[in-house]
Amino acid sequence: MSLLICGSIATDHLMSFPGKFSDSLVVDQLDKLSVSFLVDDLDVRRGGCAANICFGLGNLGLAPVLVGAVGEDFGDYRAWLERHHVDCGSVHVSETRHTARFVCTTDDADAQIASFYPGAMSEAREIELKPIADRVGDPDYVLVAPDDPEAMLRHTDECRQRGYRFISDPSQQLAFGDGDLIRPLVDGADLLISNEYESSLIRQKTGWSHEEVLSRVGTWVVTLGATGVRIERAGEEPIEVAAVPAERKAEPTGVGDAFRAGFLAGLTWELSLERAAQLGCLLAVYVVEQIGTQEYTLSRSGFLARCEAAYGPEATKDIAERIETFRP
Repeated sequence: MSLLICGSIATDHLMSFPGKFSDSLVVDQLDKLSVSFLVDDLDVRRGGCAANICFGLGNLGLAPVLVGAVGEDFGDYRAWLERHHVDCGSVHVSETRHTARFVCTTDDADAQIASFYPGAMSEAREIELKPIADRVGDPDYVLVAPDDPEAMLRHTDECRQRGYRFISDPSQQLAFGDGDLIRPLVDGADLLISNEYESSLIRQKTGWSHEEVLSRVGTWVVTLGATGVRIERAGEEPIEVAAVPAERKAEPTGVGDAFRAGFLAGLTWELSLERAAQLGCLLAVYVVEQIGTQEYTLSRSGFLARCEAAYGPEATKDIAERIETFRP
């Protein structure tokens, strides 16, 4: 059995401008805008939803299968992920496009000028899941994370046709997609994951009520930021799990991906939904405390100590029994 994690693979190029963009802009000349900013630094970070989730799963002792499209510039990133126990054997490599890239400059007022180049990500629609399952075994779950929209539709449809249990995680695509995109991404999912704002978008764009969404998915997991997470199933009382307090707050990017990794690990280990959510919140706090989505390191003793402080000895015992293969 295996975990197939479908979604974006990208690098983030982050720069800081020591000043304010607004000081260099002439309002009545914006139609002739041509300006350059001298930045202080360049920070290149590994990212992409699917890659971030796989990194977390690998650190928890699992061997997730990364499913996505990259360029020939993926070599160093591939080596990094494989060192962290991610199976990259089914990653599609484009012959003509670079790996997706996010380029962003932030000024002293936290204003940002950014560009996103999808690049090879648009070729993810060429990936079929069946040959991957033939190579690694039928999947426990297929997680369909933000990616090329046509790829998301293809993978979701193939899961329904072949009977693979899938997790719908449309996330960033909700802002751009319409009901015709979102409805087939959600319908029939074993789990749906969204944050609270995205939950409203799902209802608005699909035209489905809260109850109708629940009737079409097995479980709806709603992340609530610093408050924690709520888990809902039709006809059952919601499960609410508090977040783990952060020792320091550095940068929130990638926190949701880490939660998904921990939650999916819990499901794979057949923990209860509450325990799986606690495991997800535990992994997520490590990302809050770092700059970068894949910069955290884990120790078994430290991880379990934080678990006990947040959720008590019973939760710690249940989780400890499942992480014998925890990656140092």
